[in-house]
Amino acid sequence: MKILYGVQATGNGHITRARTMARELDQAGIEVDYLFSGRPRAELFNMEPFGDFRCLRGMTFITHRGKIQNFKTLTHNSLLTLIKDIRALDLSPYDLVLTDYEPVTAWAARLKGKRAIGVGHQYAFNYAIPVAGENLVTRFIMQSFAPAKHALGLHWHHFDSPILPPMIEPGEHAPSVPNKILVYMAFDDAEHIAAWLRPFTDHEFYLYCATPQPRDEGNIHFRPFSRQGFLDDLATSSGVITNAGFELVSEAIQSGKKLIVRPVKGQMEQTSNAKALAQLGYGDVITDDDRETIRRWLAKPNPQPRPYPNVAKAVVEWIQSGMTQDEATLARGLWAQYEF
Repeated sequence: MKILYGVQATGNGHITRARTMARELDQAGIEVDYLFSGRPRAELFNMEPFGDFRCLRGMTFITHRGKIQNFKTLTHNSLLTLIKDIRALDLSPYDLVLTDYEPVTAWAARLKGKRAIGVGHQYAFNYAIPVAGENLVTRFIMQSFAPAKHALGLHWHHFDSPILPPMIEPGEHAPSVPNKILVYMAFDDAEHIAAWLRPFTDHEFYLYCATPQPRDEGNIHFRPFSRQGFLDDLATSSGVITNAGFELVSEAIQSGKKLIVRPVKGQMEQTSNAKALAQLGYGDVITDDDRETIRRWLAKPNPQPRPYPNVAKAVVEWIQSGMTQDEATLARGLWAQYEF
């Protein structure tokens, strides 16, 4: 079997999930070519698991200080380039297309009649999950961005639907360092975040951002993007401050880290994630630079770890079996291994 795997690279969560899948696909002996879109190749890092991958422009969104810039997003993207790349993509060598919400591979598969499977958090929005900030436009975009006939949605709860648990690597086991907080807010200005957190001098904040070298300024520790460094700091932290993306929140829940999120304004997926997180009781939510809420959150104890099953392995085995089970049976089998 030979697979083309498309990955949306706007944020690091999709790539993190693809690394988990890449390991299981490799162990299963499946030949895979990887295609990434939504971010320039020069801005990607720790991409060794994907070999000689391809990179296309795709579609993305532009943010400033935690808010989507609609006009800049519209002018930055090129629909003509997207259509050209979709038409030019040769799918003849492949038995199957996997897409983690990546539009070029998803639309090429649909237009050329190639079997495709969508795997990702966004596909959970096909079902009745907690949603906030939705309108007709956001619903249309969510359903049309990267369509797939077989869609495996991922979420922190099944919500009585055929939704799978998060697809993440097993958590690192290390003693938590009291008052060490991991901060990753990719859509905010790092200096602005540092100024917001600096007054909490009894805590050490490890802020991952686009800095060329590690640097320490009092209780703020700026760290460049590094997957292993990030995992090491996550393992030893006592809490996580982040936007309301899916993958890091899943890692924090699994590792038993207290969690507070600030969703990107105008991003329906993130506002919906924040609503689900609060509804499930897995973390706190803020909408602005609210220091008093942060102060109360910092004093909270850590929750218990909630390890997830090996979803990537189950999905690869499902693919190898010819997808003889339906998605609902696959989901039930995985949630049966999880302790709510």
